[in-house]
Amino acid sequence: MRTILSTLLIGAAMVASPAMAVGRDSPDVQMQKLLANRTAGTPVSCISLTRSRSSQVIPGRAIVYRDGGTLYVNRPQSGAESLDDNSILVTRSIGTQLCRGEAVNLIDRGAGFQRGFVLLGDFVPYRKAKQAR
Repeated sequence: MRTILSTLLIGAAMVASPAMAVGRDSPDVQMQKLLANRTAGTPVSCISLTRSRSSQVIPGRAIVYRDGGTLYVNRPQSGAESLDDNSILVTRSIGTQLCRGEAVNLIDRGAGFQRGFVLLGDFVPYRKAKQAR
């Protein structure tokens, strides 16, 4: 099996996706709005990069990845305090998955230089609650 080293720039289109924009609310309010009417599932250690269509930074807290109707919330093991709206996320992955323990470099959107990194934690899936008929 051939291993592919891919450098993924999860930035401009991914971080600033209008579909996931929630404004300039506090991080707690942003999380509440994103996860409203959703139920947390069992945490997983990896997600598919090929199915993840966008991501959003919750300043100082988390990175949220969208896979169809599922939101995967990753609260980094370390470095979360460096996350902000000005962060472009750069991930170097081997293969097609993003996993716990991988480093995500934070690039300053304006200046273009690396200003930190986070180490990913588990990915908690949030799915829309099923409505009674």
